[in-house]
Amino acid sequence: MSVAPDQQPAAPARSGRALDLALRIAGGVVTVWAGVLAAVLELLFATWAWEVVKGRAGGLPKAVVGLSATLGGLAAVVVLTVLVGWFAHAAVGTRWAVALAALPWFVVILAGGTRTTEGDLALPSDNVLGLALVVAGAVTFAVLGFRQLVVPPPAPR
Repeated sequence: MSVAPDQQPAAPARSGRALDLALRIAGGVVTVWAGVLAAVLELLFATWAWEVVKGRAGGLPKAVVGLSATLGGLAAVVVLTVLVGWFAHAAVGTRWAVALAALPWFVVILAGGTRTTEGDLALPSDNVLGLALVVAGAVTFAVLGFRQLVVPPPAPR
């Protein structure tokens, strides 16, 4: 056991702090756009997969295609959401960074469920697959946010 005081690392230079701040802001902007892109991709997949399922004749082929699209879509949504949350935390470096991706994701999903003046609707209420994808994405963002807020930050070395 040493009795010498712990050495503190030297403070980074002013230009290093400015560069770090600029990279964190750029990471935040990329995170926001990643949340928007994830929501748009999920809406496109849900609409496409639901049309494929509805276009099939009844029976076993329709059930297999529907089950495959549902399981594949749910897995893809969870993986994509976890990757976006991980990137947000790594790029921004704060515990609340997942909100930078989750908030625009929720806005795009809400906009997809709202009927336009022309009557278009990206996420109709009869699209069970789309609703399952929305729930999976929302729960995954909630779990990621909860984990990042509850887990204590790592101890400095």
